[in-house]
Amino acid sequence: MIRDFHIAKREEDISYYAGYVGSSYMLGRALTSVFWGLVADRYGRKPVIIFGTFVVVIFNTLFGLSVNFWMAIITRFLLGSLNGLIGPIKAYAAEIFREEYQALGMSTISTAWGIGLIIGPALGGFLAQPAEKYPSIFAKDSIFGRFPYFLPCLIISLFSLVVAIASFWLPETLHIHESSVPPQDSYEALEAAPDTKEGNESAPKENLFKNWPLMSSIILYCVFSLHDMAYNEIFSLWAVSPRKFGGLSYSTADVGEVLSISGFGLLVFQLTLYPLVERYVGPIIAARVAGVLSIPLLTSYPYIAMLSGIALSLAINFASVMKNALSISIITGLFILQNKAVNQRQRGAANGIAMTAMSIFKALGPAGGGALFSWAQKRLDASILPGDQVVFFVLNVIEAIGVLMTFKPFLVETQNT
Repeated sequence: MIRDFHIAKREEDISYYAGYVGSSYMLGRALTSVFWGLVADRYGRKPVIIFGTFVVVIFNTLFGLSVNFWMAIITRFLLGSLNGLIGPIKAYAAEIFREEYQALGMSTISTAWGIGLIIGPALGGFLAQPAEKYPSIFAKDSIFGRFPYFLPCLIISLFSLVVAIASFWLPETLHIHESSVPPQDSYEALEAAPDTKEGNESAPKENLFKNWPLMSSIILYCVFSLHDMAYNEIFSLWAVSPRKFGGLSYSTADVGEVLSISGFGLLVFQLTLYPLVERYVGPIIAARVAGVLSIPLLTSYPYIAMLSGIALSLAINFASVMKNALSISIITGLFILQNKAVNQRQRGAANGIAMTAMSIFKALGPAGGGALFSWAQKRLDASILPGDQVVFFVLNVIEAIGVLMTFKPFLVETQNT
């Protein structure tokens, strides 16, 4: 898409400009996430969820109709600013699931997010430029020929429209205080229990910035989010880059296929294995082990690029599934820690702070990842960490810093809920 805007003077600069488009969304979200969290604490999770989903319908469609680089930047920025979904969704999951099912609840959130990050690019790979890929179905003078990236955006927007309409039937959770409902009656009481919101608001609220269990988990969340966004940006660029630059020479359809397989593997892992692991070892140990295992896995990527044929296909699909499963295990554990660190009256605001901080780091991820990848391709003959080796080394340094921060006294878990 950036290539077709003709803003990049050289092919090596395309990833540089693409990073800005990805970062504009995160910048918008960083500016407004606390606001949407406060709105969710005051008026309920459901209104913010419905409004945010309709925002996706509008601005994702407009993004697909972008005619230049700046229109793409602006529509992504507005989408990030007006879509306050993720913080209230995490609060909602913490409130609708009983204590013993918190790991499953947070796994549902992180699995949905992870699959979205995987299936979204896969849809882009299969459906972008339909007039070129499927000329018998889409004419070049049709709207899909004139706007070659509109079709995947339209599909996502239609799906979001269905979700937005279905969200009207969600039960509200804000008026259910965690101590006022017996666990076995929690779901049935969502609509029936008396509204305790006024009582909750009259009680003094803790300064969230002095809540170290919350803030330490948010800081760690930011570190791993920076790593994940940089990895997501780099993986696609690396997979489609030519063999002479250390890449896989994959087509967009090949990348889409790898990401789709990863999405399925992620779904199976998060809904079956992760809740069991978390129950036995806890969220901190699970995140720590996942971070440690990610380091040798990432180190293997430049060597995977030396393979070909079926060996390459098997190796890259296995590595992609493992990497995404390990990343989501870390994020899910941190979700659990964040929501345990505060009571219900401040859960929306706490998740808003987390989203603001994380969005700043995620805004740096695509831009930094794209710039790092472009620089690595210019140093193929370096004596130390040539080519893509330096890219995965930097990712491993960030991962190692995150692992070290999972230990006390930095990361502290709240014992009471």
